[in-house]
Amino acid sequence: MNLEALKKELVETVKAANDIPALEEVRVTALGKKGKVTGLMQTLGKLAPDERKQMGQALNLLKDEITAEIEARAALLKKAALAERLQKETIDVTLSPRPFPQGTIHPISRTMEELTAIFADMGFGFAEGPEIEDDFHNFTALNLPPNHPARQMHDTFYLPDVPGKTGDAAKRVLRTHTSTVQIHVMQTQKPPIRAIMPGRTYRFESDMTHTPMFHQLEGLMIDKATHMGHLKGCVNEFLKRFFEIDDLPTRFRPSFFPFTEPSAEIDIGCSRENGEFKIGAGKNWMEIGGCGMVHPNVLKNCGIDPDEYQGFAFGMGIERIAMLKYGIPDLRTFFESDLRWLKHYGFGPLESV
Repeated sequence: MNLEALKKELVETVKAANDIPALEEVRVTALGKKGKVTGLMQTLGKLAPDERKQMGQALNLLKDEITAEIEARAALLKKAALAERLQKETIDVTLSPRPFPQGTIHPISRTMEELTAIFADMGFGFAEGPEIEDDFHNFTALNLPPNHPARQMHDTFYLPDVPGKTGDAAKRVLRTHTSTVQIHVMQTQKPPIRAIMPGRTYRFESDMTHTPMFHQLEGLMIDKATHMGHLKGCVNEFLKRFFEIDDLPTRFRPSFFPFTEPSAEIDIGCSRENGEFKIGAGKNWMEIGGCGMVHPNVLKNCGIDPDEYQGFAFGMGIERIAMLKYGIPDLRTFFESDLRWLKHYGFGPLESV
């Protein structure tokens, strides 16, 4: 038997197979129980010992070579079949089986993302703090006197006293402002400091423009040469970018806050003519926040020398500026979890800030 001719015949048959079933038929024809190579191996018993050994080695080599050819051809055919299947079969993975095409990002979350992005471009870091605070961080460190109205039960949510402590050390409150985070930052970081602190706050009030829980943005900058001009420039730049109005009029009205000196209210220009409200035009003004130079007592309470460092702070309600930018008329709707409202005022998850 000419094994070289048989090998050539079988290899050509393997290469001619166009799919896996055809290749399987070739394998059975060559290596199956009644295959050509198998049939030759069954004749080895009739040969002399020397011939049997020589022919056995040749047939085993042929079997291995044909097996390798079949496996290589099978790999190529499977790869081609997969490519053809991928080309023909498509699944739109962007479709959702839920009733709504997609969820939406809440206006508050969206606004906080915008605030963070804008101030990050201005070099401000991001800081967070606990929502349950002690009396020192919420009041004393911020230069609020013992008789300040914010310390009263009718203004602030007080929690049970800390066991084993007495006096102010035992008092715990739901923070009434995110200014408490400023204290934590100044206690743990060395100047220069530049950070914003957005987060939830709690006060004992509820009506169309107030809710017991709301969100605030606080900003803080401490350095050796910081002054009121830096404060005004920072706030003006932020407001112009947030409201997307290059010539947005602003003014800073003298005011009083225990934790800043001097202090000012931040107003933006607006119009209320013909029953329509518009930001950036007209002769009217609307207050949106407060600001000022950090009081020396606050710096001292945080271990910062007011003779060497000074800085500014500002704060505003996140719901308030979101309502102005996106035309939301009632503050309470932010927290009602109405899917119709969320679908109308929400933002797509892939919309860029």
